[in-house]
Amino acid sequence: MGGFTLVELLVVVAVIGILAAIALPQFASRQGKAFDARVAADTRNAAAGQEAYFLDNFEYSNDCSALPGYAPSGGVFFTECAGDGIQFRITADHPSATRTCTWDSVSDPVMVCSPK
Repeated sequence: MGGFTLVELLVVVAVIGILAAIALPQFASRQGKAFDARVAADTRNAAAGQEAYFLDNFEYSNDCSALPGYAPSGGVFFTECAGDGIQFRITADHPSATRTCTWDSVSDPVMVCSPK
């Protein structure tokens, strides 16, 4: 009966280990970018919700959880949600993201995403 020798099995395990060492950092990098995109999208959507709130109430909200038509993605939270009669500012974050995004209605550009 033929079988695999110990050396052949060790070579296969080593090749699998090398491939895993190459693939895992690439996966982690892409996952971080996905969380960054989620934070940016939620910031934009919350800003649209602020504008909808303004149309109904003639002021901006200080409570991002009460914005009409907006539901945050899982894990995304707001570190800042401030509004008054003429302007608002929203800052969103996610524990696994590498960036934090801020929307300031009176600045230029209105949305800035910066590294943590």
